[in-house]
Amino acid sequence: MKLERKHALLLLAVAAWNVVTFGNFARNLYDAWDAGEDRATGYWVAHSVLIVVNFVIAVLLGSLGWKALRASKSS
Repeated sequence: MKLERKHALLLLAVAAWNVVTFGNFARNLYDAWDAGEDRATGYWVAHSVLIVVNFVIAVLLGSLGWKALRASKSS
């Protein structure tokens, strides 16, 4: 399958969206922890894992989108 420019832009947009939304989520989670919010340890661990996984997904999508964008420009 050949990825076109529109696919590359979509992948880059989704990657950016993941970084922005989960960056905000990470900041809010840290603020809640810093304020001393009383939650079970599993809550903090589960949400931290979600944040890390989504940042990894964003990096993978961004990398794929960037490669597809470069390939579409050279064609």
